[in-house]
Order: sequence, then structure tokens, then C-alpha cells
Amino acid sequence: MTKIHDLRTFIAALEENGQLARIHKPVSLVHELADVAATLERSGTGAALFESPGDSPWPIFAGGVANQKRAALALDCEVTGVIDVMERVLAPESGIAPQRVETAAWMANVRTGKDADAGNLPIPTHSRGDGGAFVTGGVTITKDPVSGRGNLSYNRMLRIGPREFGFNLNEWRHVGMFMKSRPDPQAPFPAAIAIGLDPAITIAAGVRTEVDELTLAGAIRGEPVPVARGVTVDLDIPAGAEIVIEGHIRPGTRKPEGPLAEFHGYHGELWNSPTFEVSAVCWRDDPIYQTIIPGWYEHIYIGNVLPREPLLRRFVRHIDKSANVHIPPYANGFAAVIQTQRDNPGQPKNLAMAAMAAHINIRDVIVVDEDIDIYSAADVMWALVNRVDPRLDVFTVPSAQGHEMDPTADQRGVGTKMGIDATYKRERREYGERVRYPAVDLSRYLT
Repeated sequence: MTKIHDLRTFIAALEENGQLARIHKPVSLVHELADVAATLERSGTGAALFESPGDSPWPIFAGGVANQKRAALALDCEVTGVIDVMERVLAPESGIAPQRVETAAWMANVRTGKDADAGNLPIPTHSRGDGGAFVTGGVTITKDPVSGRGNLSYNRMLRIGPREFGFNLNEWRHVGMFMKSRPDPQAPFPAAIAIGLDPAITIAAGVRTEVDELTLAGAIRGEPVPVARGVTVDLDIPAGAEIVIEGHIRPGTRKPEGPLAEFHGYHGELWNSPTFEVSAVCWRDDPIYQTIIPGWYEHIYIGNVLPREPLLRRFVRHIDKSANVHIPPYANGFAAVIQTQRDNPGQPKNLAMAAMAAHINIRDVIVVDEDIDIYSAADVMWALVNRVDPRLDVFTVPSAQGHEMDPTADQRGVGTKMGIDATYKRERREYGERVRYPAVDLSRYLT
């Protein structure tokens, strides 16, 4: 398989494994591109490479890490090994520090000052409820002014003008904490937005940790991530990026920003957010713009599934050492499926409660047997229909702490959690084994 070290080699690996859809037909950047990419994600057909989108001089890529197979390709492992790899790289001792290089591919074209026109970037307007064109797939690069350690994160950015963006900033994110730690918290704060990256970096950016997330990306690849100093900001920026926007966050200059499709499947609120003033726009020759369809599968995978499944598995394996877990992207990160070898009628409920305690986002937990494919929504639904008596197998935990953005909870995130025992209860009624048809190589029959 192609060795992945940037977005282009990732696209090549996806194509080698039948996980890339090349879209030759021109599509509009307003809604149509996102509609096509979301449909591809839903069907599992492949990530999308729009080769000639309308109103764009460059190709646009979407849906890179949107399912378990593509996550496995990105992490260079088997599908069943995704959680194992993430658990390993999340351990601080596994980190590999980035390595500074003098030049980067994105330095081929540099525009600074008044020529730094972000209005020329092909930023899609994704959902019909969005407030405009948002950068969603860009990774924000900042630095702790006290310790000097680097940081990666995702911050939605609404294009307001050719050199200005609205910059969404949650108080609990490291970027906000860094800004507050300065003598003048309202002073402009340097940042860079890297677009079009090795998926090791985009996956690492979805993790909240107290170390430089570039060390996690290094652990995924087994070697340092090459970084180059910014043109107008003193920051280490991945050398393999396709596009880089440099500038300063202005905490004291706020403007309305939003709404945007959020991970819970609704549109987020309009915020009075800090602004981002562009000081440089840089790009590789013939660059590829990368976007994440907000409120959809890749958004959930990077922000909820990959960083949290290792934690969830660690909790449930205190009860069942062989249990497997999955946080399905189609459930917004609020649900978990646990696969167990049931040896006690009460075990599934204990597993469900352990999962609820592992992370506040986990609200609904479904426990299934080993003959159920936890990555298949159809298989999980089959277990719900055929192995659950709601009167006996469903329990609730009222007034439990959850996520503040959970649409079923109150504004502080307090709501009801639910556990479902969808395991086979042979003690109630013996039905034998489930019907199975082994998979065959269809190419032997269709050619």
C-alpha cells in the first residue's frame, strides 16, 4: 500500500483500496458539493475528490476519515485494530516530536499583506442552515505563550471578508486558555490554519490532550512530522500542508459568527465571536482544498469516535476483558455499542453503566453478542428487534450529567441515559443459531 505522509498519498491509498470517488462533473460550492459528499459518506462508497468544482480553481477533497475502513487506512492498520492504535498513540510516552525543516511545499506560492486574499479560497457553504462559507477542515495551529508547546485544534471559521474570518472559540479549548494566560488577553494572538493534511494530523487535532498533538501524529506515523516556520507568524506548520492561512485572532474585535451544522445534527447558534485577521495565504502548486462536511460522519469520527473509543473500552474491560466497543458516527457520538460474550444475565447492564460513566457524551448504550457486527447499523437494529423485550431489557438513569449540546437534555446537559440489553437470552427461549450466508468473491461470478 502507498505510504501515507500527506493528503496526496492518502488519496492514492484510498483509491488503491476502492475508497475514493472521483467526481468529474462540476458542482456548486453552495450546498451541492456537500450534498454529494454527504451522500457518498452515507452510502460508504468512498471519500470524494471533486476534480473540477464550479467557482474553484482547485480540486476539493471531503470525507477522508468518515468510516472504520478509511480510519484503518489512515492509521495503517486493520479495521479491528483502530482502537488499539489510538490507545497506543494517546499514551504520552508514545509521542514523537515534530522536526523543523527549512522549506515546505506550501511556500511555493505566498501572498502577504494586502495581497493575502482569502476570498479566492474555494470555501463551500455546506448546509442550507449555515450562515455562510465556513472553513471546517482546517487545523488551527497555536502555541502556549508560557510553555512554548504547540497545539492543534479545530475552530470553525466564517469568511466575513477577503482578509477577515469569524473565529469560533470555546472557553475550555486550549487556544482560549493560551490567550487568557498572556499579560494582555485582548492583544492579537498568532495562529495558522493548515488545510489539506496527512490524516494522522487531522486525527491528532481532534484529540484534547496536554501535549503537542503533532507528537501524536508522529506516533501514528512512527516518525517526526516535518514542520516549517510560518511566513508571518512564529509557529511550526506541517510542511506537507496544501494550503496555509496565517494571521492573528483578535479577541477584542468580535462579530456575529454562525450558525453552522453541528455534531448533534442541528445547527449551532449565532455567536459573537473573535475575528481572525489574515496576514498571509500560502499554497502548494496545484493544491487540493480539504473540507469536512459539518454535522456529518467525518465530523463525528474525528471529534467523537477515534479519541474516545479507547477510553470507553478501558472502562468496560474492567467488567469483560474481551469486550469490544464502537461509537457509531450515525448517532452523533451520544450512543455506544458494546459487544460481549454474555456469561451472566446481569452483565450487559453493568457494561452499559460502565460506558455511561466513561464519558459524559455517552447517553444511550446498546449491548450485543459476538455474532453482531457492531460497525453495521443493520446488524445492531436486527439485535434490537429480535433480542429486546422493552419491559425487561431497557433501563434508564434519570437526571444524569450529559453534554450541554445534547438536544434531549436541559441547558446544563442534565437528562436521562438509557441502557439496552440486546443480547440473546437463551434462558427465555432457545432459537438456535442465527442464519448466516458466508461472503463470497463476487468477481468470480460476475465476470
